[in-house]
Amino acid sequence: MISERIINIINEQINREFYSGYLYLSISAYFREIGLFGFAHRTKEQAAEEMEHGMKLFGFIIDRNGKVELKQIATPQFEMGSPVEIYQKIYEHEKMITEAIMDVARFAEEECDRTTLSFIDWYINEQIEEERSALDIIKRLKAFGDDRASLFLMDNELNQYSRN
Repeated sequence: MISERIINIINEQINREFYSGYLYLSISAYFREIGLFGFAHRTKEQAAEEMEHGMKLFGFIIDRNGKVELKQIATPQFEMGSPVEIYQKIYEHEKMITEAIMDVARFAEEECDRTTLSFIDWYINEQIEEERSALDIIKRLKAFGDDRASLFLMDNELNQYSRN
């Protein structure tokens, strides 16, 4: 049986994941608006991935016979800037999500809830990948500086290696 405490923190995480989807969609729209279509495609894919994460959590609560409580999703408040500035904010956001996932794991450990611990391990590993991916893009953007040709090539690369 899953505890109310675990259900509550997972419901909060569902909201964070859906918010992350909205955040990435707003960033995608901005990149499209400024003509960085590869960056737009990449962040749109990230949005879909975040929604998938939320749905997995949704299914987990249902599978454990808990009550899903969907809350209002806040409008992303995000100052757009250069691609490197945006990815630095993305990185900070992903670190916050990692900490929230770690809270779920801490609560599960305190409750001796092995099922939730096993389930949440996937998210912990996924967050390592999310943070690394954002950092990799930041490193490349910083290495390019103001070189527009390099930014153009990276934009094309992000479009080429996207899922869709």
